[in-house]
Amino acid sequence: MGQVIGDILPLAIGVAISPIPIIAAILMLLSPKAKGTSVGFLLGWLAGIVVAVTLFTLLSSVLPQGDDAVSKPIQGAIQLLLGAGLLFLALRQWRSRPAPGEQAALPKWMSAIDTFTVGKAFGLAFLLAAVNPKNLLMGAAAGVAIGGAGLDTGAEIVAIIVFTLVAASSVAIPVIAYLVASRRMAAPLEALRTWLVQNNATVMAVLLLVIGVVIIGKGIASF
Repeated sequence: MGQVIGDILPLAIGVAISPIPIIAAILMLLSPKAKGTSVGFLLGWLAGIVVAVTLFTLLSSVLPQGDDAVSKPIQGAIQLLLGAGLLFLALRQWRSRPAPGEQAALPKWMSAIDTFTVGKAFGLAFLLAAVNPKNLLMGAAAGVAIGGAGLDTGAEIVAIIVFTLVAASSVAIPVIAYLVASRRMAAPLEALRTWLVQNNATVMAVLLLVIGVVIIGKGIASF
């Protein structure tokens, strides 16, 4: 159990540090419908994470199991593919970073966040958590680690909860802080948004590179 938690924590942090959903949450907190849309976004983010990691946990649990001394080539091959995918995304992120002095571009849908309803905020967050390639790969890697460890159902549920809480923390913290003290949080949130916009590509490139290498290492060790 402890080893599985140790394996999934870096992946959960990788999801948590993703700048785009944090920026989206901040923009909602600074919009006229801040309370409703931000809560909807947080719930969608939680749901997307849970669905992704649970799905891959269930899928990986059908892989051949063995004790720690037995190689797991299928699990290792999956981890190698997931790690390679993360390295590919890291390269794309690095190439997309803005040149010195250039303003970073954001997805066009962010300009319409002020018009979002609670339902649209929920749906957007769910897609960012469960379908976005970066988060999907990390959720898949976490699911493989949990489902391939031979844990009982209760331990798997605990591992999924731990992964979800850590992965969702970067969106949950600003939303909860804003709901508690909206006036005090406006300026810090705007400063954080500005920094994340400009450094999004660099942060994600480094993050994906590190996690990709770690997953590839675990995949090699499974043979």
